[in-house]
Amino acid sequence: MLTGPGPGAVLAGGLFAVSRLSWQWSVVAEVFTVNNCFVGLLFFLIASFHCAENATQRRKAACWGALCCGLGLCNQHTLVLYVLVIIPWVLHRLYYCRELSLRGLLSLGLCFLIGFLPYVYLPISSYVNTARWSWGDQTSLSGLLTHLLRTEYGTFSLAKTESSVNLTTMLKAQLDHCLADLTPPVLVLAGTGLLLSLRDRMHGSVSWLLTTMLLVYSLFFAWRANLNVGSPLLLGVVERFWLQSDAAVCVLAGLGLSRTHSELERRLGYGGFWKATSWVITTALMAHMVRTNHRGCDQSRNDVVERFAKEILASIPTNSIILTRGDLPGNSLRYLHYCQGERPDVRLVDQEMMTYTWYVAKLAQHHPGVNFPGLWWDPSHPKGKDTFSLEQFLSRNTERDVFACIGLPDGDPSWKRSFSRWPLGVCDYLVPVQRQFHPEDWARRTRNIYNWSEPYDRFHPKLWEHVANEEMWQARMKTAFFLFDLAGRIQAEGRARLFELSYNLYKELVETHSNYPSNWDKNLALACEKLLRSGHRGYSPDDLLSCSARHFSLYLEKDPGDPQGEAIRSAVTHLLKERDRLHHRQTP
Repeated sequence: MLTGPGPGAVLAGGLFAVSRLSWQWSVVAEVFTVNNCFVGLLFFLIASFHCAENATQRRKAACWGALCCGLGLCNQHTLVLYVLVIIPWVLHRLYYCRELSLRGLLSLGLCFLIGFLPYVYLPISSYVNTARWSWGDQTSLSGLLTHLLRTEYGTFSLAKTESSVNLTTMLKAQLDHCLADLTPPVLVLAGTGLLLSLRDRMHGSVSWLLTTMLLVYSLFFAWRANLNVGSPLLLGVVERFWLQSDAAVCVLAGLGLSRTHSELERRLGYGGFWKATSWVITTALMAHMVRTNHRGCDQSRNDVVERFAKEILASIPTNSIILTRGDLPGNSLRYLHYCQGERPDVRLVDQEMMTYTWYVAKLAQHHPGVNFPGLWWDPSHPKGKDTFSLEQFLSRNTERDVFACIGLPDGDPSWKRSFSRWPLGVCDYLVPVQRQFHPEDWARRTRNIYNWSEPYDRFHPKLWEHVANEEMWQARMKTAFFLFDLAGRIQAEGRARLFELSYNLYKELVETHSNYPSNWDKNLALACEKLLRSGHRGYSPDDLLSCSARHFSLYLEKDPGDPQGEAIRSAVTHLLKERDRLHHRQTP
Protein backbone atom coordinates (compact mmCIF):
# COMPACT_ATOMS: atom_id res chain seq x y z
CA MET A 1 0.00 0.00 0.00
CA LEU A 2 2.91 2.34 0.78
CA THR A 3 4.89 1.32 -2.31
CA GLY A 4 2.30 -0.62 -4.27
CA PRO A 5 2.37 -4.30 -5.16
CA GLY A 6 5.71 -5.71 -6.22
CA PRO A 7 8.89 -7.36 -4.93
CA GLY A 8 9.11 -5.13 -1.84
CA ALA A 9 5.68 -6.15 -0.62
CA VAL A 10 6.37 -9.82 -1.31
CA LEU A 11 9.75 -9.58 0.44
CA ALA A 12 8.22 -7.98 3.58
CA GLY A 13 5.47 -10.56 4.00
CA GLY A 14 7.32 -13.56 2.60
CA LEU A 15 10.48 -13.07 4.66
CA PHE A 16 8.56 -12.94 7.90
CA ALA A 17 6.40 -15.92 6.93
CA VAL A 18 9.35 -18.23 6.28
CA SER A 19 11.73 -16.84 8.93
CA ARG A 20 12.76 -19.43 11.49
CA LEU A 21 10.91 -18.03 14.50
CA SER A 22 7.71 -17.26 12.63
CA TRP A 23 7.67 -20.70 11.03
CA GLN A 24 8.60 -22.49 14.23
CA TRP A 25 5.91 -20.85 16.37
CA SER A 26 3.19 -20.95 13.73
CA VAL A 27 2.84 -24.68 14.32
CA VAL A 28 2.62 -24.37 18.12
CA ALA A 29 -0.52 -23.65 20.16
CA GLU A 30 0.80 -20.43 21.72
CA VAL A 31 -0.11 -16.75 21.87
CA PHE A 32 2.74 -15.68 19.60
CA THR A 33 1.11 -16.66 16.32
CA VAL A 34 -2.05 -14.70 17.16
CA ASN A 35 0.16 -11.79 18.22
CA ASN A 36 1.83 -11.94 14.79
CA CYS A 37 -1.63 -11.63 13.27
CA PHE A 38 -2.44 -8.52 15.29
CA VAL A 39 0.95 -6.97 14.51
CA GLY A 40 0.30 -7.55 10.81
CA LEU A 41 -3.16 -6.00 11.12
CA LEU A 42 -1.70 -2.96 12.87
CA PHE A 43 0.90 -2.51 10.13
CA PHE A 44 -1.84 -2.74 7.49
CA LEU A 45 -4.05 -0.24 9.33
CA ILE A 46 -1.11 2.14 9.81
CA ALA A 47 -0.54 2.10 6.05
CA SER A 48 -4.29 2.51 5.39
CA PHE A 49 -4.48 5.45 7.78
CA HIS A 50 -1.39 7.11 6.30
CA CYS A 51 -2.53 6.67 2.69
CA ALA A 52 -6.15 7.65 3.31
CA GLU A 53 -7.40 10.18 0.79
CA ASN A 54 -9.96 11.88 3.01
CA ALA A 55 -11.11 12.31 6.61
CA THR A 56 -13.70 9.53 6.41
CA GLN A 57 -11.11 6.94 5.37
CA ARG A 58 -8.69 8.15 8.06
CA ARG A 59 -11.36 7.97 10.76
CA LYS A 60 -12.38 4.48 9.65
CA ALA A 61 -8.77 3.21 9.68
CA ALA A 62 -8.17 4.83 13.08
CA CYS A 63 -11.24 3.21 14.65
CA TRP A 64 -10.37 -0.22 13.28
CA GLY A 65 -6.83 0.29 14.57
CA ALA A 66 -8.10 1.17 18.06
CA LEU A 67 -10.23 -1.98 18.09
CA CYS A 68 -7.29 -4.06 16.90
CA CYS A 69 -5.09 -2.61 19.67
CA GLY A 70 -7.60 -3.60 22.34
CA LEU A 71 -8.07 -7.10 20.95
CA GLY A 72 -4.31 -7.58 20.57
CA LEU A 73 -3.67 -6.60 24.19
CA CYS A 74 -6.16 -9.28 25.28
CA ASN A 75 -3.86 -11.82 23.65
CA GLN A 76 -0.35 -10.62 24.56
CA HIS A 77 0.76 -7.70 26.69
CA THR A 78 3.97 -7.00 24.77
CA LEU A 79 1.85 -5.39 22.03
CA VAL A 80 1.39 -2.42 24.37
CA LEU A 81 4.89 -1.25 23.47
CA TYR A 82 3.77 -0.81 19.86
CA VAL A 83 0.42 0.67 20.87
CA LEU A 84 2.09 3.35 23.04
CA VAL A 85 4.03 4.53 19.99
CA ILE A 86 1.17 4.28 17.49
CA ILE A 87 -1.37 6.29 19.53
CA PRO A 88 0.65 9.58 19.66
CA TRP A 89 1.48 9.23 15.96
CA VAL A 90 -2.18 8.80 15.01
CA LEU A 91 -3.29 11.70 17.21
CA HIS A 92 -0.56 13.91 15.77
CA ARG A 93 -1.60 13.07 12.22
CA LEU A 94 -5.25 13.81 13.01
CA TYR A 95 -4.24 17.09 14.63
CA TYR A 96 -2.07 17.98 11.63
CA CYS A 97 -5.00 17.29 9.31
CA ARG A 98 -7.29 19.33 11.61
CA GLU A 99 -9.50 16.31 12.22
CA LEU A 100 -8.90 15.85 15.96
CA SER A 101 -12.01 16.46 18.04
CA LEU A 102 -13.51 15.42 21.36
CA ARG A 103 -16.08 13.30 19.56
CA GLY A 104 -13.36 11.63 17.55
CA LEU A 105 -11.34 10.90 20.70
CA LEU A 106 -14.38 9.36 22.39
CA SER A 107 -15.04 7.19 19.34
CA LEU A 108 -11.43 5.94 19.33
CA GLY A 109 -11.55 5.30 23.08
CA LEU A 110 -14.80 3.37 22.75
CA CYS A 111 -13.38 1.20 19.96
CA PHE A 112 -10.31 0.56 22.07
CA LEU A 113 -12.41 -0.50 25.07
CA ILE A 114 -14.62 -2.73 22.91
CA GLY A 115 -11.47 -4.63 22.04
CA PHE A 116 -11.19 -5.63 25.71
CA LEU A 117 -14.60 -7.33 25.74
CA PRO A 118 -13.06 -10.86 25.69
CA TYR A 119 -11.92 -10.17 29.25
CA VAL A 120 -15.57 -10.22 30.34
CA TYR A 121 -15.38 -13.99 29.96
CA LEU A 122 -12.83 -14.29 32.78
CA PRO A 123 -14.99 -13.32 35.81
CA ILE A 124 -17.95 -15.24 34.36
CA SER A 125 -15.88 -18.38 33.87
CA SER A 126 -14.27 -18.00 37.29
CA TYR A 127 -17.67 -17.58 38.96
CA VAL A 128 -19.23 -20.59 37.20
CA ASN A 129 -16.03 -22.57 37.91
CA THR A 130 -16.68 -25.45 35.53
CA ALA A 131 -13.23 -25.37 33.91
CA ARG A 132 -11.23 -28.32 35.21
CA TRP A 133 -8.01 -26.33 34.87
CA SER A 134 -7.59 -22.57 34.89
CA TRP A 135 -5.35 -19.90 36.37
CA GLY A 136 -6.40 -17.49 39.12
CA ASP A 137 -9.60 -16.27 40.75
CA GLN A 138 -11.16 -13.43 38.74
CA THR A 139 -14.41 -13.20 40.71
CA SER A 140 -13.06 -10.08 42.48
CA LEU A 141 -11.61 -6.88 40.98
CA SER A 142 -8.27 -7.46 42.70
CA GLY A 143 -8.14 -11.01 41.37
CA LEU A 144 -8.97 -9.80 37.86
CA LEU A 145 -6.25 -7.12 38.01
CA THR A 146 -3.76 -9.67 39.36
CA HIS A 147 -4.48 -11.86 36.37
CA LEU A 148 -4.42 -9.04 33.80
CA LEU A 149 -1.12 -7.65 35.07
CA ARG A 150 0.48 -11.10 35.56
CA THR A 151 1.40 -10.03 39.09
CA GLU A 152 2.08 -13.60 40.21
CA TYR A 153 4.80 -13.94 37.56
CA GLY A 154 5.92 -10.31 37.60
CA THR A 155 4.38 -7.66 35.36
CA PHE A 156 6.44 -7.34 32.16
CA SER A 157 8.86 -10.01 33.38
CA LEU A 158 9.45 -13.42 31.85
CA ALA A 159 9.89 -15.34 35.09
CA LYS A 160 9.21 -15.08 38.81
CA THR A 161 12.80 -14.34 39.76
CA GLU A 162 14.83 -11.42 41.04
CA SER A 163 17.71 -12.09 38.65
CA SER A 164 18.35 -9.77 35.74
CA VAL A 165 20.35 -9.83 32.53
CA ASN A 166 22.66 -7.07 31.34
CA LEU A 167 20.91 -4.81 28.80
CA THR A 168 23.85 -4.98 26.41
CA THR A 169 23.93 -8.79 26.60
CA MET A 170 20.26 -9.06 25.69
CA LEU A 171 20.54 -6.57 22.82
CA LYS A 172 23.59 -8.40 21.47
CA ALA A 173 21.67 -11.68 21.61
CA GLN A 174 18.84 -10.09 19.61
CA LEU A 175 21.29 -8.70 17.04
CA ASP A 176 22.95 -12.11 16.73
CA HIS A 177 19.52 -13.60 16.11
CA CYS A 178 18.77 -11.03 13.36
CA LEU A 179 22.09 -11.68 11.64
CA ALA A 180 21.69 -15.45 11.83
CA ASP A 181 17.97 -15.83 11.10
CA LEU A 182 17.00 -12.76 9.06
CA THR A 183 20.45 -12.59 7.34
CA PRO A 184 22.68 -9.49 6.87
CA PRO A 185 21.20 -8.53 3.45
CA VAL A 186 17.79 -8.06 5.06
CA LEU A 187 19.26 -5.77 7.73
CA VAL A 188 21.12 -3.82 5.04
CA LEU A 189 17.89 -3.36 3.09
CA ALA A 190 16.09 -2.21 6.25
CA GLY A 191 18.83 0.34 6.99
CA THR A 192 18.91 1.52 3.36
CA GLY A 193 15.17 2.03 3.35
CA LEU A 194 15.41 4.08 6.53
CA LEU A 195 18.10 6.32 5.04
CA LEU A 196 16.20 6.79 1.80
CA SER A 197 13.06 7.68 3.76
CA LEU A 198 14.78 10.91 4.81
CA ARG A 199 14.08 12.19 1.30
CA ASP A 200 10.57 10.73 1.10
CA ARG A 201 8.28 13.35 2.59
CA MET A 202 5.14 11.46 1.65
CA HIS A 203 5.84 8.06 3.27
CA GLY A 204 8.99 8.67 5.33
CA SER A 205 7.07 9.16 8.58
CA VAL A 206 5.83 5.55 8.44
CA SER A 207 9.41 4.24 8.26
CA TRP A 208 10.39 6.33 11.26
CA LEU A 209 7.27 5.19 13.11
CA LEU A 210 8.21 1.53 12.51
CA THR A 211 11.80 2.25 13.54
CA THR A 212 10.65 3.94 16.76
CA MET A 213 8.37 0.98 17.51
CA LEU A 214 11.27 -1.39 16.91
CA LEU A 215 13.69 0.53 19.14
CA VAL A 216 11.22 1.06 21.99
CA TYR A 217 10.23 -2.60 21.96
CA SER A 218 13.79 -3.92 21.76
CA LEU A 219 15.14 -1.64 24.51
CA PHE A 220 12.24 -2.23 26.89
CA PHE A 221 12.23 -5.98 26.35
CA ALA A 222 16.00 -6.20 26.81
CA TRP A 223 15.61 -4.29 30.08
CA ARG A 224 12.79 -6.48 31.45
CA ALA A 225 13.75 -9.92 30.08
CA ASN A 226 15.12 -11.57 33.22
CA LEU A 227 16.20 -14.94 31.83
CA ASN A 228 19.76 -16.06 31.22
CA VAL A 229 20.23 -16.25 27.45
CA GLY A 230 23.43 -18.23 28.05
CA SER A 231 21.19 -21.26 28.61
CA PRO A 232 20.00 -22.66 25.24
CA LEU A 233 16.56 -23.55 26.64
CA LEU A 234 16.03 -20.11 28.21
CA LEU A 235 17.28 -18.47 25.01
CA GLY A 236 14.53 -20.43 23.24
CA VAL A 237 12.01 -18.94 25.68
CA VAL A 238 13.31 -15.40 25.15
CA GLU A 239 13.60 -15.46 21.37
CA ARG A 240 9.86 -16.07 20.91
CA PHE A 241 9.33 -12.43 21.93
CA TRP A 242 11.65 -11.23 19.16
CA LEU A 243 8.96 -12.18 16.64
CA GLN A 244 7.27 -8.83 17.24
CA SER A 245 10.42 -6.88 16.39
CA ASP A 246 11.26 -9.22 13.47
CA ALA A 247 7.98 -8.21 11.82
CA ALA A 248 9.03 -4.54 11.88
CA VAL A 249 12.48 -5.40 10.48
CA CYS A 250 10.93 -7.36 7.59
CA VAL A 251 8.55 -4.52 6.70
CA LEU A 252 11.44 -2.03 6.79
CA ALA A 253 13.43 -4.36 4.52
CA GLY A 254 10.54 -4.50 2.05
CA LEU A 255 10.28 -0.71 2.06
CA GLY A 256 14.04 -0.52 1.63
CA LEU A 257 13.97 -2.74 -1.45
CA SER A 258 11.13 -0.76 -3.02
CA ARG A 259 12.76 2.59 -2.32
CA THR A 260 16.14 1.42 -3.60
CA HIS A 261 14.48 0.24 -6.81
CA SER A 262 12.65 3.57 -7.21
CA GLU A 263 15.80 5.61 -6.50
CA LEU A 264 17.90 3.65 -8.99
CA GLU A 265 15.19 3.95 -11.62
CA ARG A 266 14.94 7.70 -11.02
CA ARG A 267 18.67 8.26 -11.30
CA LEU A 268 19.69 5.73 -13.94
CA GLY A 269 16.54 4.73 -15.77
CA TYR A 270 16.10 1.12 -16.95
CA GLY A 271 13.08 0.60 -14.70
CA GLY A 272 12.38 -2.90 -16.02
CA PHE A 273 15.93 -4.03 -15.24
CA TRP A 274 15.84 -2.78 -11.64
CA LYS A 275 12.42 -4.30 -11.08
CA ALA A 276 13.65 -7.67 -12.39
CA THR A 277 16.69 -7.37 -10.13
CA SER A 278 14.40 -6.71 -7.17
CA TRP A 279 12.42 -9.85 -7.97
CA VAL A 280 15.66 -11.85 -8.20
CA ILE A 281 16.78 -10.56 -4.79
CA THR A 282 13.37 -11.33 -3.27
CA THR A 283 13.28 -14.82 -4.72
CA ALA A 284 16.86 -15.56 -3.67
CA LEU A 285 16.37 -14.40 -0.08
CA MET A 286 13.13 -16.30 0.37
CA ALA A 287 14.51 -19.46 -1.26
CA HIS A 288 17.53 -19.29 1.03
CA MET A 289 15.30 -18.99 4.10
CA VAL A 290 13.02 -21.83 3.04
CA ARG A 291 16.00 -24.07 2.36
CA THR A 292 17.64 -23.14 5.67
CA ASN A 293 14.56 -23.39 7.87
CA HIS A 294 12.47 -26.18 6.40
CA ARG A 295 14.32 -29.07 7.99
CA GLY A 296 14.31 -27.57 11.48
CA CYS A 297 10.76 -26.24 11.31
CA ASP A 298 9.08 -29.25 9.71
CA GLN A 299 7.16 -30.77 12.63
CA SER A 300 4.96 -33.11 10.60
CA ARG A 301 6.55 -36.20 12.18
CA ASN A 302 7.39 -34.75 15.58
CA ASP A 303 5.39 -36.36 18.39
CA VAL A 304 8.18 -36.49 20.98
CA VAL A 305 6.42 -34.49 23.71
CA GLU A 306 3.18 -36.43 23.21
CA ARG A 307 5.00 -39.77 23.50
CA PHE A 308 6.89 -38.44 26.53
CA ALA A 309 3.59 -37.73 28.31
CA LYS A 310 2.01 -41.01 27.20
CA GLU A 311 4.95 -43.03 28.52
CA ILE A 312 4.70 -41.30 31.88
CA LEU A 313 0.96 -41.88 32.17
CA ALA A 314 1.35 -45.53 31.18
CA SER A 315 3.89 -46.07 33.97
CA ILE A 316 1.66 -44.67 36.74
CA PRO A 317 -0.52 -47.12 38.74
CA THR A 318 -4.30 -46.82 38.76
CA ASN A 319 -5.97 -44.06 40.82
CA SER A 320 -2.68 -42.29 41.56
CA ILE A 321 -2.03 -38.62 42.29
CA ILE A 322 0.60 -36.97 40.10
CA LEU A 323 2.24 -33.85 41.51
CA THR A 324 3.41 -32.09 38.34
CA ARG A 325 6.25 -29.58 38.36
CA GLY A 326 7.33 -27.44 35.43
CA ASP A 327 5.93 -26.64 31.99
CA LEU A 328 6.94 -29.85 30.23
CA PRO A 329 5.26 -32.49 32.43
CA GLY A 330 2.48 -30.15 33.54
CA ASN A 331 1.26 -29.03 30.13
CA SER A 332 1.84 -32.31 28.28
CA LEU A 333 0.12 -34.45 30.92
CA ARG A 334 -2.77 -32.02 31.28
CA TYR A 335 -3.33 -32.02 27.52
CA LEU A 336 -3.58 -35.81 27.35
CA HIS A 337 -5.64 -36.04 30.54
CA TYR A 338 -8.12 -33.20 30.01
CA CYS A 339 -8.25 -32.78 26.22
CA GLN A 340 -7.83 -36.35 25.02
CA GLY A 341 -9.39 -38.04 28.04
CA GLU A 342 -6.46 -40.34 28.77
CA ARG A 343 -6.13 -41.89 32.23
CA PRO A 344 -9.28 -40.41 33.81
CA ASP A 345 -8.47 -42.39 36.97
CA VAL A 346 -5.42 -40.29 37.89
CA ARG A 347 -5.43 -36.82 39.45
CA LEU A 348 -3.06 -34.08 38.27
CA VAL A 349 -2.11 -31.58 40.96
CA ASP A 350 0.28 -28.77 40.00
CA GLN A 351 2.94 -28.14 42.64
CA GLU A 352 3.49 -24.46 41.85
CA MET A 353 -0.21 -23.64 41.52
CA MET A 354 -0.90 -25.33 44.85
CA THR A 355 1.16 -22.54 46.49
CA TYR A 356 -1.36 -19.88 45.39
CA THR A 357 -4.20 -18.95 47.71
CA TRP A 358 -6.87 -19.51 45.04
CA TYR A 359 -5.84 -23.00 43.94
CA VAL A 360 -7.69 -25.16 46.45
CA ALA A 361 -10.73 -22.87 46.55
CA LYS A 362 -11.16 -22.93 42.76
CA LEU A 363 -9.84 -26.32 41.64
CA ALA A 364 -10.20 -28.73 44.58
CA GLN A 365 -13.71 -29.67 43.42
CA HIS A 366 -12.20 -30.86 40.12
CA HIS A 367 -9.89 -33.27 41.96
CA PRO A 368 -12.30 -35.74 43.56
CA GLY A 369 -10.57 -38.08 45.96
CA VAL A 370 -7.69 -35.66 46.64
CA ASN A 371 -7.63 -34.35 50.21
CA PHE A 372 -6.17 -30.88 50.77
CA PRO A 373 -5.35 -30.23 54.46
CA GLY A 374 -5.61 -26.44 54.05
CA LEU A 375 -6.30 -23.66 51.56
CA TRP A 376 -2.81 -23.54 50.05
CA TRP A 377 0.62 -25.09 50.30
CA ASP A 378 3.06 -22.64 51.87
CA PRO A 379 6.59 -24.12 51.95
CA SER A 380 7.87 -21.15 54.01
CA HIS A 381 5.08 -21.07 56.64
CA PRO A 382 3.38 -24.46 56.58
CA LYS A 383 1.99 -24.05 60.11
CA GLY A 384 -0.18 -21.04 59.29
CA LYS A 385 -3.91 -20.97 59.88
CA ASP A 386 -4.92 -21.94 56.34
CA THR A 387 -1.66 -23.39 55.02
CA PHE A 388 -0.24 -26.90 54.91
CA SER A 389 3.06 -28.64 54.30
CA LEU A 390 3.88 -31.33 51.76
CA GLU A 391 4.13 -33.85 54.59
CA GLN A 392 0.58 -33.02 55.66
CA PHE A 393 -0.67 -33.34 52.09
CA LEU A 394 0.95 -36.75 51.65
CA SER A 395 -0.32 -37.93 55.06
CA ARG A 396 -3.89 -37.02 54.10
CA ASN A 397 -3.66 -38.99 50.82
CA THR A 398 -2.06 -42.27 51.88
CA GLU A 399 -4.91 -44.25 50.31
CA ARG A 400 -3.58 -43.27 46.87
CA ASP A 401 -0.14 -43.68 45.34
CA VAL A 402 1.50 -40.26 44.96
CA PHE A 403 4.16 -39.44 42.35
CA ALA A 404 6.17 -36.26 41.82
CA CYS A 405 6.89 -35.41 38.16
CA ILE A 406 9.49 -33.94 37.77
CA GLY A 407 11.05 -33.63 41.23
CA LEU A 408 10.12 -31.65 44.34
CA PRO A 409 11.09 -28.10 45.37
CA ASP A 410 13.81 -27.63 47.97
CA GLY A 411 11.76 -25.16 50.01
CA ASP A 412 9.70 -27.76 51.91
CA PRO A 413 11.73 -30.73 53.22
CA SER A 414 9.00 -31.71 55.70
CA TRP A 415 8.08 -34.82 53.67
CA LYS A 416 11.44 -36.39 54.51
CA ARG A 417 10.30 -36.99 58.10
CA SER A 418 7.59 -39.45 57.13
CA PHE A 419 8.16 -40.38 53.48
CA SER A 420 10.81 -41.76 51.17
CA ARG A 421 11.33 -41.07 47.47
CA TRP A 422 11.81 -44.01 45.12
CA PRO A 423 12.63 -43.40 41.43
CA LEU A 424 10.03 -44.47 38.87
CA GLY A 425 11.40 -43.32 35.54
CA VAL A 426 11.00 -39.58 35.16
CA CYS A 427 8.86 -39.41 38.31
CA ASP A 428 9.47 -40.15 42.00
CA TYR A 429 7.25 -42.45 44.04
CA LEU A 430 6.54 -40.93 47.48
CA VAL A 431 6.05 -43.77 49.98
CA PRO A 432 5.79 -43.91 53.78
CA VAL A 433 9.16 -44.59 55.43
CA GLN A 434 7.74 -47.73 57.05
CA ARG A 435 7.41 -49.45 53.67
CA GLN A 436 10.23 -51.87 53.00
CA PHE A 437 12.35 -51.33 49.93
CA HIS A 438 13.45 -54.37 47.88
CA PRO A 439 16.32 -53.25 45.62
CA GLU A 440 16.31 -56.20 43.19
CA ASP A 441 12.54 -56.08 42.72
CA TRP A 442 12.59 -52.33 42.14
CA ALA A 443 15.46 -52.62 39.68
CA ARG A 444 13.50 -55.21 37.68
CA ARG A 445 10.38 -53.03 37.72
CA THR A 446 12.11 -49.91 36.45
CA ARG A 447 14.70 -51.45 34.09
CA ASN A 448 12.57 -51.11 30.93
CA ILE A 449 9.83 -48.84 32.24
CA TYR A 450 9.62 -46.80 29.02
CA ASN A 451 9.53 -47.80 25.37
CA TRP A 452 11.78 -44.96 24.20
CA SER A 453 13.80 -45.14 21.00
CA GLU A 454 14.73 -41.51 20.24
CA PRO A 455 18.50 -41.14 19.62
CA TYR A 456 20.35 -39.15 22.25
CA ASP A 457 21.19 -35.54 21.31
CA ARG A 458 18.79 -35.57 18.37
CA PHE A 459 17.30 -32.17 19.18
CA HIS A 460 18.76 -28.71 19.63
CA PRO A 461 19.20 -27.80 23.34
CA LYS A 462 16.82 -24.82 23.03
CA LEU A 463 13.85 -27.07 22.14
CA TRP A 464 11.43 -28.67 24.60
CA GLU A 465 11.85 -31.88 22.60
CA HIS A 466 15.46 -31.90 23.77
CA VAL A 467 14.32 -31.57 27.38
CA ALA A 468 11.81 -34.43 26.99
CA ASN A 469 14.38 -36.66 25.30
CA GLU A 470 17.00 -35.85 27.93
CA GLU A 471 14.57 -36.66 30.75
CA MET A 472 13.75 -40.03 29.17
CA TRP A 473 17.42 -40.92 28.74
CA GLN A 474 18.34 -39.88 32.28
CA ALA A 475 15.33 -41.80 33.62
CA ARG A 476 17.06 -45.02 32.52
CA MET A 477 19.78 -44.58 35.13
CA LYS A 478 17.75 -43.09 38.00
CA THR A 479 17.38 -46.39 39.80
CA ALA A 480 21.11 -47.09 39.51
CA PHE A 481 21.86 -43.62 40.88
CA PHE A 482 19.33 -44.08 43.69
CA LEU A 483 20.88 -47.40 44.74
CA PHE A 484 24.37 -45.88 44.64
CA ASP A 485 23.25 -42.95 46.80
CA LEU A 486 21.36 -45.24 49.18
CA ALA A 487 24.45 -47.43 49.61
CA GLY A 488 26.48 -44.39 50.59
CA ARG A 489 24.00 -43.54 53.38
CA ILE A 490 23.91 -46.92 55.14
CA GLN A 491 26.51 -48.83 57.11
CA ALA A 492 24.81 -52.22 57.16
CA GLU A 493 26.19 -55.29 55.41
CA GLY A 494 23.77 -54.70 52.52
CA ARG A 495 25.89 -51.75 51.36
CA ALA A 496 28.14 -53.81 49.10
CA ARG A 497 25.08 -55.50 47.58
CA LEU A 498 23.61 -52.10 46.65
CA PHE A 499 26.90 -50.98 45.08
CA GLU A 500 27.01 -54.23 43.10
CA LEU A 501 23.44 -53.78 41.85
CA SER A 502 24.13 -50.16 40.93
CA TYR A 503 27.29 -51.18 39.07
CA ASN A 504 25.46 -53.88 37.09
CA LEU A 505 22.68 -51.48 36.08
CA TYR A 506 25.14 -48.81 34.95
CA LYS A 507 27.27 -51.35 33.08
CA GLU A 508 24.22 -52.75 31.28
CA LEU A 509 23.17 -49.26 30.18
CA VAL A 510 26.59 -48.26 28.88
CA GLU A 511 27.10 -51.53 27.01
CA THR A 512 23.62 -51.36 25.46
CA HIS A 513 23.98 -47.86 23.95
CA SER A 514 26.77 -46.35 21.89
CA ASN A 515 25.69 -42.72 22.30
CA TYR A 516 24.46 -41.74 25.76
CA PRO A 517 24.68 -38.88 28.33
CA SER A 518 28.23 -38.14 29.47
CA ASN A 519 27.36 -38.44 33.17
CA TRP A 520 26.71 -42.16 32.67
CA ASP A 521 30.46 -42.67 32.22
CA LYS A 522 31.23 -40.73 35.38
CA ASN A 523 28.61 -42.60 37.40
CA LEU A 524 29.80 -46.01 36.14
CA ALA A 525 33.38 -45.08 37.04
CA LEU A 526 32.30 -44.15 40.57
CA ALA A 527 30.24 -47.34 40.89
CA CYS A 528 33.29 -49.42 39.89
CA GLU A 529 35.45 -47.65 42.43
CA LYS A 530 32.90 -48.00 45.26
CA LEU A 531 32.32 -51.68 44.51
CA LEU A 532 36.07 -52.25 44.63
CA ARG A 533 36.38 -50.48 48.01
CA SER A 534 33.44 -52.52 49.35
CA GLY A 535 35.17 -55.86 48.82
CA HIS A 536 34.53 -56.22 45.05
CA ARG A 537 31.91 -58.97 45.67
CA GLY A 538 33.77 -61.53 43.55
CA TYR A 539 34.49 -59.20 40.62
CA SER A 540 38.05 -58.88 39.34
CA PRO A 541 39.81 -55.90 41.00
CA ASP A 542 41.81 -55.49 37.80
CA ASP A 543 38.63 -55.21 35.73
CA LEU A 544 37.04 -52.76 38.17
CA LEU A 545 40.14 -50.52 38.22
CA SER A 546 40.40 -50.57 34.42
CA CYS A 547 36.68 -49.89 34.02
CA SER A 548 36.78 -46.96 36.45
CA ALA A 549 39.83 -45.36 34.81
CA ARG A 550 38.46 -45.89 31.28
CA HIS A 551 35.07 -44.35 31.96
CA PHE A 552 36.48 -41.44 33.94
CA SER A 553 38.64 -40.69 30.88
CA LEU A 554 35.68 -41.05 28.51
CA TYR A 555 33.71 -38.65 30.67
CA LEU A 556 36.46 -36.02 30.50
CA GLU A 557 36.59 -36.39 26.71
CA LYS A 558 32.85 -35.71 26.46
CA ASP A 559 32.72 -33.00 29.13
CA PRO A 560 36.16 -31.36 29.38
CA GLY A 561 34.72 -28.31 31.15
CA ASP A 562 33.74 -30.13 34.36
CA PRO A 563 34.87 -28.01 37.38
CA GLN A 564 36.17 -31.22 38.99
CA GLY A 565 38.24 -32.08 35.92
CA GLU A 566 41.62 -31.87 37.67
CA ALA A 567 40.42 -34.02 40.57
CA ILE A 568 39.09 -36.63 38.12
CA ARG A 569 42.42 -36.69 36.22
CA SER A 570 44.24 -37.22 39.51
CA ALA A 571 41.81 -40.05 40.32
CA VAL A 572 42.52 -41.68 36.94
CA THR A 573 46.27 -41.49 37.58
CA HIS A 574 45.80 -43.02 41.04
CA LEU A 575 43.58 -45.83 39.69
CA LEU A 576 46.12 -46.73 37.00
CA LYS A 577 48.91 -46.80 39.58
CA GLU A 578 46.80 -49.09 41.76
CA ARG A 579 46.22 -51.37 38.80
CA ASP A 580 49.95 -51.47 38.07
CA ARG A 581 50.72 -52.34 41.69
CA LEU A 582 48.09 -55.09 41.54
CA HIS A 583 49.72 -56.50 38.39
CA HIS A 584 53.11 -56.35 40.09
CA ARG A 585 51.87 -58.28 43.14
CA GLN A 586 50.25 -60.91 40.91
CA THR A 587 53.43 -61.44 38.86
CA PRO A 588 55.39 -64.44 40.25
